[in-house]
Amino acid sequence: MFILKTRNSISQIARLRSPKFRQTGSNCTLSFWYYNYGESVGAAELQLLVDGLKQPTVLWRTYYSEGNQWLKAVIQLGRLPHPFQFSLDKISLGVYEGVSAIDDIRFENCALPPPALSCEGPNHFWCRDTKACIDSLLVCDLVDDCGDGSDEESCDPDLQCDFENGLCNWEQDVEDDFDWIRIRGPTPTVNTGPLKDHTTGTARGHYLYLESSEPRQFRDKAVLLSPLFNPSGYGTCAFRFHYHMFGKEVYKLSVFQRTVSNAKGWLLWYKFGNQENRWIRQTLFLSSSKPFQILVKGIVGDGFTGDIGLDDVSFLGCTLYNGKNLPTISTTTSGTSVPATLPVNNCTEEEFVCRASGHCIQMIQKCDFRPDCSDESDESACVTEVCDFEDKELCGWYQPALEQMSGNYSILTAKTFKWQLGRGANLYPEEKQHCPLTDHTTCTEEGWYLFADSSNGEFGDTADIATPVISLTGPRCKIIFWNHMNGSTIGSLEVLYKSSNKISKLWSQTGSQGPQWNRAEVFLGIRSNFQVIFRAKRGVSYMGDVAVDDITFEDCSPLLISDKPCTSEEFMCANKYCIPKNNLCDFVNDCEDNSDESPSI
Repeated sequence: MFILKTRNSISQIARLRSPKFRQTGSNCTLSFWYYNYGESVGAAELQLLVDGLKQPTVLWRTYYSEGNQWLKAVIQLGRLPHPFQFSLDKISLGVYEGVSAIDDIRFENCALPPPALSCEGPNHFWCRDTKACIDSLLVCDLVDDCGDGSDEESCDPDLQCDFENGLCNWEQDVEDDFDWIRIRGPTPTVNTGPLKDHTTGTARGHYLYLESSEPRQFRDKAVLLSPLFNPSGYGTCAFRFHYHMFGKEVYKLSVFQRTVSNAKGWLLWYKFGNQENRWIRQTLFLSSSKPFQILVKGIVGDGFTGDIGLDDVSFLGCTLYNGKNLPTISTTTSGTSVPATLPVNNCTEEEFVCRASGHCIQMIQKCDFRPDCSDESDESACVTEVCDFEDKELCGWYQPALEQMSGNYSILTAKTFKWQLGRGANLYPEEKQHCPLTDHTTCTEEGWYLFADSSNGEFGDTADIATPVISLTGPRCKIIFWNHMNGSTIGSLEVLYKSSNKISKLWSQTGSQGPQWNRAEVFLGIRSNFQVIFRAKRGVSYMGDVAVDDITFEDCSPLLISDKPCTSEEFMCANKYCIPKNNLCDFVNDCEDNSDESPSI
């Protein structure tokens, strides 16, 4: 069929109508070949007209000349339970130069599943009226796969959401950059995002989407939080959802699971880039020994054609958690457990109780590289001043990501890009080119070091190892460490400073640095209530592991002000602390109150 223009009146419409169809099954697609070529050929669109709905739903559009060629359009129709027909509309605004044509219209997978004589086994569901036999994973997923609705009856409404009446029991995260938006019909930007929802397959239905136009910036993220669920016991439960990732600059959609409320959780699944103009179904199997929550995170791409859609989320075999909140994780975890009973004391909640004596010290004196308790218990759950890893100990350093994996630890962490202890004696032959053969402390194959094993994970994965919170450091505090970065596809190593969820970079090194240990020194100075993080970023392949050894915190204890007067060679700070006169006006805050750097000196 093609359009031949005959009159020159200003506005003309050519409309091609399909016969009426009664209904379609859930996997139905329509495809056709079209031709739209000419200097002012103009736009055409295919509309879906459903009985009982006034508003048509646009299924497909072409806006302008697409060259002297036939092109294929594939349109996802999905389950349409009511009678409907199509209208292919071509609008001419007076000037029409060109040819618009359509050929080879084809419907695929549009019938409902056929009736079955029997339907055995726990993995199947027998539909009540149509007698079709469907996979039990299709039950209670907000899609009528049977054709009689029996697979969607007696479902728990708390375990599913089609976003027709709001977010149900899902919530927007408050710690992300922006929110998911509930919408019906197409997203505001052309050539990106869905044209219709997944539940109804029309412009009348609602779905959630992530708007990537201004003021959004590259890598801004929006996170949606599920309700809380009970541990799955020995079994698993399933999370089903439909996502839509269409647009040139679509970036990333990922799903996380967490058992701690103030943690990011661990990655279950992600998808990257343009997945065409269609809704895609995804099923994830969840298992957990603790109460858990699901996070759906969308990240904005580098441009406005990056809208991502989400619809019809449901859980199968999961039970809601009756508690109010998940536990929180304390940032000072380091593997050392605090004894259940403390000695008799008069300390307030803002003070630390010394284990042996019950003596009270200020909280700022805990983890400040100076023992203030007689038994040194105020420094016991902290990072140690010198760590050479020879006792096969991590000296208080811990990996935040792994702490959250808890019950699934062994399964999930086996293939995770993470820090671990190693030594040259344990290397496989193919690792000898890019792993340290000897450690830095003992310079032998028997000596231990810390390394990020790049035979796990994928390109761009990061592994963090962090100190517990350090409460206070002195003016000359610095970290000295030795690093080994050798291999053709080595990634990078960064030293980060984290304070109240703000992270800044103190030092970084990228790429191969040769087959030897290199010394690095990072100045910290006076800082309070912060963590130091070593972050390794994995390169393109396994050829290159980042290793670290002999981490030392030097001169890090805060100033101790004595009662003795300063000598003639010393300067007395405003806080009565004595420093060598040689340290005046050297751009270093040696006094802690900056009085040695005052312009009045």
